[in-house]
Amino acid sequence: MAKYPLEELAQIKQKRLEEAEKLLKEKKRLLEVEEEKLKKAEEKRDLVKKHRQEKLKKYLDEMYEGTTSDKIMTHERYLKKVVDEELKVEEKKVLDQKKIVKKAEEEVEKARKERLQKNLDVEKLKLHKVEWKKEIALEDLKIESSETDEMGSSTHFRKKRERH
Repeated sequence: MAKYPLEELAQIKQKRLEEAEKLLKEKKRLLEVEEEKLKKAEEKRDLVKKHRQEKLKKYLDEMYEGTTSDKIMTHERYLKKVVDEELKVEEKKVLDQKKIVKKAEEEVEKARKERLQKNLDVEKLKLHKVEWKKEIALEDLKIESSETDEMGSSTHFRKKRERH
């Protein structure tokens, strides 16, 4: 049987599919890393929120019990300057990390679509190869049939000449 004329192209497409699968795997790994960073950033932010709530409760308890205005001012300054600023910083980190995660998700989706397209290309060539093999087999059958007919005709003519 003849060599499939698009064999090299099929090999190239298969290699590209394998590369797309590796890329998708890598993009998924990177997404997991970024999601883990987001989780840690959220945990840190939640700790700061908890700390703020504890300090606020302590502040309100002291106010309820009656304390000096200096202590009240100190608590207020601490809450506003230190805790609130730290919370803003942590919130910004979480928001920034969410953007990074979203971008990583988009990259995964892009890689997934790319791999799907490469897979379709490989499948199309596989189907083409099957059809090509059928055509070659049909042509071989026609040639064989034609050769058989020629041999039968020549045998018939030879016998006919021998009879006459």
